[in-house]
Amino acid sequence: MSGARSLMVALEKEGVDIAFGLPGGANLPIYDELYKSNIRHILARHEQSAAHMADGFGRVSRRPGVCFATSGPGATNIVTGIATAQADSAPMVAITGQVPLKMIGKDAFQESDIIGISNPIVKYAFQPTSATEIPEVVKKAFYISSTGRPGPVLIDIPKDVQQNEAEIPFPSEVKIRGYHPWVDPDITQIERAIDMLLSAERPIILAGGGVIISGAFAEIQSIAELLMIPVVTTFKGKGSFPENHPLSLGPIGMHGHAEANKMMTEADCVLAAGSRFSDRSVGTFEEFEKRLKIIHMDVDPAEIGKNQTTTVAIVGDVKASLRIMVKMLVQKAIRRNGDYPWVKRMKETKDYYRENLKLHDHPLAAAKVLRKLREVLPHQSIVTTEVGQHQMWASLFFDVIHPGTFFSSTGLGTMGWGFPAAIGAKAAKPGVPVVDIAGEGSFNMTENSLAVSVLDNLPVIVFIMNNFSLGMVAQWQRTFYDRRMMAIDLKNCPDYVKIAQAYGAQGIRAQSLDEVGNAVKTALKSDVATVIDIPIDPQEDVLPFVAPGTPLTDMILPS
Repeated sequence: MSGARSLMVALEKEGVDIAFGLPGGANLPIYDELYKSNIRHILARHEQSAAHMADGFGRVSRRPGVCFATSGPGATNIVTGIATAQADSAPMVAITGQVPLKMIGKDAFQESDIIGISNPIVKYAFQPTSATEIPEVVKKAFYISSTGRPGPVLIDIPKDVQQNEAEIPFPSEVKIRGYHPWVDPDITQIERAIDMLLSAERPIILAGGGVIISGAFAEIQSIAELLMIPVVTTFKGKGSFPENHPLSLGPIGMHGHAEANKMMTEADCVLAAGSRFSDRSVGTFEEFEKRLKIIHMDVDPAEIGKNQTTTVAIVGDVKASLRIMVKMLVQKAIRRNGDYPWVKRMKETKDYYRENLKLHDHPLAAAKVLRKLREVLPHQSIVTTEVGQHQMWASLFFDVIHPGTFFSSTGLGTMGWGFPAAIGAKAAKPGVPVVDIAGEGSFNMTENSLAVSVLDNLPVIVFIMNNFSLGMVAQWQRTFYDRRMMAIDLKNCPDYVKIAQAYGAQGIRAQSLDEVGNAVKTALKSDVATVIDIPIDPQEDVLPFVAPGTPLTDMILPS
C-alpha cells in the first residue's frame, strides 16, 4: 500500500475517528486516502484553528486530537496551535505534508523546515523518509503525546513518501529509546508529605492543571475533606475542585480570588499537585516560598525545583500519587474535624471579602453577566474561554461546579483559541452544551470558524462580553501608562449579530441581565451555533489584580 494509505490505517488503529485540517498540494495524497477512510474530517478555515480544534478535542477527550496541514505556510500556520498545546500540556498529533525528499533544502515551492521550526514547541517531531516507517512513527507519536506529561507531536511526511508503495509492517507495540515516563510515585516521599501536612498549622492544597489532565478529581477532594485543608487552584487548575465546596477558595495569582491569594500568603505548607508554579500564579518566586514548605507532586521531573524550592518531591502520575496518599490516610484512620483554627480562618476570610469587596456598579457588570450565565447553564456544560479581560473575569466570577469542564489557553495566552477549541470540544462530546466565554478582540481572530460550527453541525455558544476594545491592553494602559490609550479601540466593528447570521448561525444581542439569561436559554435549545453579543462597560477593570513582578500580598483591590 502507499504511505498515505498506511497513515490512515495506522490512525484508525489508534482509534482516531475525527480529524481537523486543510488540504494543499503537499498533503493531497493524504486527503485522497481520507476520502476512502472512516475518519470524519472537519474542514477548518485556517490551519491555526484546525490545531486549536484538535487541542480542544484532546483536552476534553483526554486522547490526542489530530490535525492536518500542508507544507510551507500551511505548516507554519499551525505553529501557534502547537505552541499553545505544548504550553498547556494538551495531547495532539499534528500531521503536515512536505515537499518531496529530493527537493528538501532547495527552497522548493511551499517548503519550510517545519521540523526545525517546531522542535522547541513539541514533545517530539518525526519526518519519515520511507513509506514503511509511517505506521511505527504514528504509534510512537500517539504514545509520546499521551503518556507522561501530555503534549503535541509533529509528523512531517514528504509528498513522495506519501505516494510510494511498499509492503508495510504495522507494529503492535513500540519502544522509544530514552523515553520512559515516570508514573509510579515513591511511597516513602508520600509518607513524608503526609507527616508534613499533619504537622503544619496552616496547610493548603494548590491544585494545578495536572489534576485535570490526570482526572484526579475524587482524590484531591478526598484529601481536602480528610484533612480539612483549604483548596486553591492555579487558573489552569480551575475546575479541578468544585468551586461551590466549603473548602474551595478558587484560583490564586494575578487575577485570582482575593480570599485565595490572602490565604495562600498565610499558609505554612502547600501540597502542590500538578502545578508548575507559573509567575502568573505565584507572583514573585522568592516571596512565595519564604514562609512555605512545599510538597511538589508532578509527573514531569523537570518541573520539580524549577521555579520553587521543594521540600518534598513526589514524581509520578498525579492521580496515582494522590490515590496512594488517600489510601495511607484511610489506613492510618487519620481525619481532622472541621473546627480547627485554620478552617475557621478560611471561613472568616471568605466572609470578609464577600461582604467588603466592591463590585463594578453597572447593569451589565462582568460579575453579574457571568453569574447569570452560571445560573442558566447546566453544571456539566463544557466552557472554554478566549484570552483577555473576559478570561480573567471568568476566573473570578464563573464558578466551575462539575470537575474538568473548564478550559482556557493559560500558558501561552493565545487570543483566538477559545472558539475553535470549543468546536473541538463539541466534536469530542456532541451531547454536552459547549460555551466559549469570549471578548470581541479575541473572537475576531478566529470568527471564520463559525462556518465550521454551522456546516459540520457542531453548535456551540459564543458568549461575547463586548467592551468595544482590546480590554486587557486598555486596562494596562490605564493602570501603568498614565492612560495613554493607543491601538485598543475596536470602534464597534463588526456587528456580531449580522456576522453570525451571515454564516448561517444565530445572533442575539442581550442588553439586560434578563435578556442575557433568555439568550442563553434560547442558545441551549438551538441546533446551530449562537453568538450572544453583550455590550459591557469599556471602563471596567479586572480586580483584584496582582501587578507583574509583585508578590501576592500586594493585591490591588477595587476601591
